[in-house]
Amino acid sequence: MAEKMTKNAISSSPNKTPIPLMEIDNLVRRFGGLVAVNEVSFCVGVGEIVGLIGPNGAGKTTLFNIISGHLKSDSGVLRFNGMDITNMRASKCARMGIGRTFQIVKPLATLTVHENVTVGALLNNHSKTARDKAAHIIERVGMSDLMDKLSGSLTLESRKRLELARALSIEPKIILLDEILAGLNASEIEESIHLIRSLAVTDNLAVILIEHNLHAIMSLAHKIVVLDYGVKIAQNVPDLVVRDPKVVAAYLGSDD
Repeated sequence: MAEKMTKNAISSSPNKTPIPLMEIDNLVRRFGGLVAVNEVSFCVGVGEIVGLIGPNGAGKTTLFNIISGHLKSDSGVLRFNGMDITNMRASKCARMGIGRTFQIVKPLATLTVHENVTVGALLNNHSKTARDKAAHIIERVGMSDLMDKLSGSLTLESRKRLELARALSIEPKIILLDEILAGLNASEIEESIHLIRSLAVTDNLAVILIEHNLHAIMSLAHKIVVLDYGVKIAQNVPDLVVRDPKVVAAYLGSDD
């Protein structure tokens, strides 16, 4: 019921829509003659889950890199909590509350799960507090039994959860999940869907989710943004996006 109420609140009339937590306004990023992100705009509200889809090479991860401060944009504006953070360094973006995961999961293999998460928690806390917060986050993502296990010995599913825990360790207001479900089996995906949804509903986290698993996107997202060759070709609620002819042609495939 809480989840349903949250979705209804987000999709309510424009007069009741809160000020967006993040505003992405005409961002552009070029690599030589290639325009990887081409005037992309959309907003994300508190507790909102936005799915970001598109074919390989559509510019999704490049956009994440711009939002999180790992890449500079060539033009456009990025606002967070009403503040212009365009081309802010990654460390400052993290301190402001922008967390992210990466496609290729690389935990600190010689450290335990608890130590890995504590490293991130040290960004905003002293050592004792950081250790306590790390333990709480590990419990939050369902890894309490692996607290003292070396991260280099974890299964893929556990490494993915650790990656999420590390992103949560900076106490984010928005989290960018880059194919966090890739490589998981059906039951692991369902468990992860439940966890991600609870982060938005219970913790009021905003989420932008890159994912090729359409079942997951349809289950989680309040709205979906579709990129193709760096251009936003669609933005709508999931049921309408998957029926959009441009999306069918560019991403889902067609019978023509």
